[in-house]
Amino acid sequence: MSIRNLDRLFQPRSVAVIGASDNPQRIGTRVLANLLAGDFVRNGGMVWPVNPKHQRLQGLASASRVSALAGAPDLAIICTPPATVPGLIHELGQAGGKAAIVMTADPGHHGGRGLRQPMLEAARPYLLRVLGAGSAGLQSPALGLDASFTQMAARKGKLAFVSQSAALATAVLDWAGQRGIGFSRFVAMGDGVDVDFGDLLDYLAADSETEAILLCIEHVSSARKFMSAGRLAARGKPVIVLKMGRDAAPGADLVFDAAIRRAGMLRVNSTDDLFDAVETLARQRPQRGERLAVLTNGGGLRLIASDALAGSGAQLAALSPATQKLLTQAGAPHDNPVVLLADAQVERYTSAVQALLREPQADALLFLHAPTAMLPSHRIAEAVAPLMRAAGKSVLSCWLGGDSVAQARRVFADAGLPTYDTPEKAIHGFLQIAQYRRNQALLMEVPVGVPTTSAGGRATARQLVQAALHDGRSALSDA
Repeated sequence: MSIRNLDRLFQPRSVAVIGASDNPQRIGTRVLANLLAGDFVRNGGMVWPVNPKHQRLQGLASASRVSALAGAPDLAIICTPPATVPGLIHELGQAGGKAAIVMTADPGHHGGRGLRQPMLEAARPYLLRVLGAGSAGLQSPALGLDASFTQMAARKGKLAFVSQSAALATAVLDWAGQRGIGFSRFVAMGDGVDVDFGDLLDYLAADSETEAILLCIEHVSSARKFMSAGRLAARGKPVIVLKMGRDAAPGADLVFDAAIRRAGMLRVNSTDDLFDAVETLARQRPQRGERLAVLTNGGGLRLIASDALAGSGAQLAALSPATQKLLTQAGAPHDNPVVLLADAQVERYTSAVQALLREPQADALLFLHAPTAMLPSHRIAEAVAPLMRAAGKSVLSCWLGGDSVAQARRVFADAGLPTYDTPEKAIHGFLQIAQYRRNQALLMEVPVGVPTTSAGGRATARQLVQAALHDGRSALSDA
């Protein structure tokens, strides 16, 4: 695997749009508009349209071909018919280009002559990196770069998102925009003919702008490369995986689960879970175990939390005599979950929070609150948020409700405290921390030995890995 020239993909100084157009139905028109709409040009970047049929496009001079450009573009975006793509990559390589995004779909997926080998052969002599074919592009929001045909620009943030599916990528972008979630890098990878998950994991592992990595995987073309890169990346930052499409081969999904766990990554099963995991893991504190203390203001919420925790392997923490004494002094019950009455004032909340944060037998604290007419929720949030922010253990919260708790949610979000819409989601967040902790422990383990396995057993294992990490369209040669 190699990150050679991937900096030209994510941090180019100049971008050529080959196949730029003024036809609103063309991808090249949208790509050029997106590049010009952001801050890329204002930040000193250059955008060069390429189309022999136009002298000017969207206010910019248009070159007739690659060789007519003012210089070699750091990044070229190709939006032309399939038959032209290998030749254009060759031209770019000759001109000194080092990276290209191929948005053109590969007709090889539909029985036509494929682009895979011609593209690789054209790029190889020049060490030119290719993202695609069939890519919807990428975004680097901190640079103001929107080199995509997506419907909106990503917000600036610390999460890197990589998806093979362009449709899912655009849906996630819309979903994240509604929730104020930002990205360091946003990549709709496409086919991964050259730049694949392994390369991108290696790059993002060392990317100072990225704090967590989200992967939406349909198939993995190089299992060994992916696992090696995943293990390296997971040592430094959370790597969260959503696998789309389950293989029918018996045991294939279990093998994929085991591989992800062993690499220290975390698997989730839906896009909701994907971003819940980010909310949890990006803000987690060191957690030693799986014992949870719960503070709430409703008996019903106490039951919901207990039910959600049941059968999970985690447990409610047993409160020590010292903590029970502090709770009694604060006028709070000393059973876990701790339930405060509806008329409890701010001082009772702060005293109970302090007592539970000091509890040595609790590895995390969950705060569940429903609005009451007795005390505005935001006053409680403003009082307890500083205590929780300074805590040495994980703190999770759920402000259950709508407008009445919206200000309290903002207080917690501004304090960097994870907060969830429902008690079940908050418990799920705690369980994700526990699972992630187990996976990280597996990552650091060194096998004590390799058991003897028959040839038949090895063949069966190889088949399962192939089914789990690939879609079956080509051989998994390095499994």
